[in-house]
Amino acid sequence: MERIGELAAFGTAICWTVSALFFETASRRTGIFAVNFWKLAFAFVFLGVAGTLFRGMPLPLDAPESAWSWLAASALVGFVIADIFLFSAYVMIGSRLTTLFLAFSPPFAALIGWLLLGELMPARGLVAMAVVAAGILMAVLGRRGAGAFKPEDKAHAARGYLFATLAAIGQAAGMVLTKKGIAGYDTISGTQIRVMVGLVGFAVVSLLFGKGRRVFFEWPRDRAAIKATAIGAFFGPALGVALSVFALARTYAGTASTLIGLTPILIIPPAILLRKERPAFLEIAGALVAVGGAALFFL
Repeated sequence: MERIGELAAFGTAICWTVSALFFETASRRTGIFAVNFWKLAFAFVFLGVAGTLFRGMPLPLDAPESAWSWLAASALVGFVIADIFLFSAYVMIGSRLTTLFLAFSPPFAALIGWLLLGELMPARGLVAMAVVAAGILMAVLGRRGAGAFKPEDKAHAARGYLFATLAAIGQAAGMVLTKKGIAGYDTISGTQIRVMVGLVGFAVVSLLFGKGRRVFFEWPRDRAAIKATAIGAFFGPALGVALSVFALARTYAGTASTLIGLTPILIIPPAILLRKERPAFLEIAGALVAVGGAALFFL
């Protein structure tokens, strides 16, 4: 059962790699807030169809109160709050440094999983997690000008580092809360609860940040953005998140977080083949180290 969970986590990384390519295209056209809101809207529809086909129930009407509580909390922490800190850090310190901090999300997930769920990963899993994190760090550090940003003052930089750290903790906490909420409940419907709460959360955040016009009026007029967002939503918040929830129900939170964290590595091949990018040596070396670390989970 644990092996199935590990495979599902790796499948999540693949799905999120595909979705990232389409979300990047959509975000460049209509902005981050619009894509974040509408990707969840599409995912809600996809999951409703899946729930009807597999459970005869388009909405999670049979979810116990405990599932709603934990999964709603996981959506607010993992979908909404973590992304606010994440995008703020992108602006303050750049994507390269921010991704560097996100490489520590798996250790945070293992720690929170131990504190909240009493999970204690085996020694092999801890070693594999460390190897994967090291590979991701190598890859991120080896990137050539991947959104590098030099803050003008120390206070500005400090806030960026803090926000990047909080984003990593938020992502880790969201995964552990999901594992807690999904226990004994259906994966598809559990994912739909997270998407519903995240959808409401991003709608509120968009209005608070003054992005309502772009999200609700400008985005629906851009057919290319609609197509890219829909495809990304299928592979990301729908299939990808469902696989991640399935994985969390069947393996350690730290293990799932580590394998899912391979997304920055898996995106290198399509970047080379489709976008003609030329990664640095350290980036390739880091990718190989991370893949080797992931393989340790399956030995």
